[in-house]
Amino acid sequence: MTGPRTQNERDALTIEIVFALVTAGLLAAVLYVAVASPALFGDLDRAHERAWQGAAFAVATAGFAVRLVRALWLFSRRR
Repeated sequence: MTGPRTQNERDALTIEIVFALVTAGLLAAVLYVAVASPALFGDLDRAHERAWQGAAFAVATAGFAVRLVRALWLFSRRR
């Protein structure tokens, strides 16, 4: 252990967490729109629309998790 963190270290960690959450959220939104665009902008029947939206949700969730973990992992390795 290195002892208690300084105020600057706590502030840097807070900023990094917020940055990771925001960028992960933006990535998830972009991925959702990209994958669900046939359902959002196309003329599909209800079953296909739900399938595209389900796939988009899965891809967006995975993208969010990967981005969040990667951003925080890289921060911890730089520390």
